[in-house]
Amino acid sequence: MKHSADIQAETPSFSWLRAIFGHRAVWPIVALALIFIVDGVISPGFFHIRIVEGRLFGNLIDILYRAVPTALVALGMAAVIGTKGIDLSVGSIIAIVGAVITWRIHAGDPHWLVLLIALGAALLCGLWNGFLVAVLDIQPIIATLILMTSGRGIGLMINLLYGGTNPSFTSPLLQGLSVGHIGLIPTRLILFAAIFFLLWLAIRRTAFGLVLESVGGNAGAAKIVGINARLIIYAAYLISGFCSGWAGIVLAADTHTSDPVSIGLYIELDAILAVVIGGGSLSGGRVYLGMTILGVLVIQALTTSILTSGLPPEYNLVVKAIVVIIVLLLQSTNLRAALYNAFARTKR
Repeated sequence: MKHSADIQAETPSFSWLRAIFGHRAVWPIVALALIFIVDGVISPGFFHIRIVEGRLFGNLIDILYRAVPTALVALGMAAVIGTKGIDLSVGSIIAIVGAVITWRIHAGDPHWLVLLIALGAALLCGLWNGFLVAVLDIQPIIATLILMTSGRGIGLMINLLYGGTNPSFTSPLLQGLSVGHIGLIPTRLILFAAIFFLLWLAIRRTAFGLVLESVGGNAGAAKIVGINARLIIYAAYLISGFCSGWAGIVLAADTHTSDPVSIGLYIELDAILAVVIGGGSLSGGRVYLGMTILGVLVIQALTTSILTSGLPPEYNLVVKAIVVIIVLLLQSTNLRAALYNAFARTKR
């Protein structure tokens, strides 16, 4: 048996391994890199980017383009999870927003007003969730489950307000925000960058981010030092509703129709996975916006890879689950410690 001094002498030689394995960005980046390597082997033209009719086209552009709705939802989800909450209603909020847009366009409202009404509906949903969680002290998973189960039905009811026989619409303004482009850059990427930057400023350059993480880390202690925990929780769910509202605008304008049954289906699961892959903890306390977007890219890159590889669509969820499990296992502190110790023993 080795003396403790011998073990301590060996430890510094492997300290770089502990630093690499312990960094939250390593495994999502490794997963993304491996996905792209496999893509390059299976499809040699996977990384080719071309300009067609003044727009950028290619698989990498498509990954960024298709990731925007999930990324928007994931930003709001990261804020909610930072308060030790969760929002299962984001997909239903998207459905409601799409139905509201179609309803008001059929009613003849100016399209800029339709945009504001749609965002207002999303904020109202966030206000409702915040009321249930912050004021009535209902568990977040139960509180948001209420709107999750009823929201798509509400969307269908909104469709009935204009007869529901023609759920399609045309809006140059909304479709320009979703499928348009400025120069070579898709408009939705610019929209996402603006929302990300504003949220990043709020969380990383103001006291709001500090108190939000304080409430998530220890709500009782936050109250003792004078932080209004209920107000912060309200704000988190409003942010989630706001981000989901923009995701609903992007998705509804992309398909230019109201489809409450299938629009944004299961997007809440991808958003939660993205936050967790990005190093976020469901126990709250920290918000990682950049890492959350990296998690979204892992999920979307995997989805695009499966579709371009020619595998049947039913393999999508299974392969996605396997990759996500592997990434999460590698992020486990216990597993990292086991890998470190195993590697250290082989070098002795």
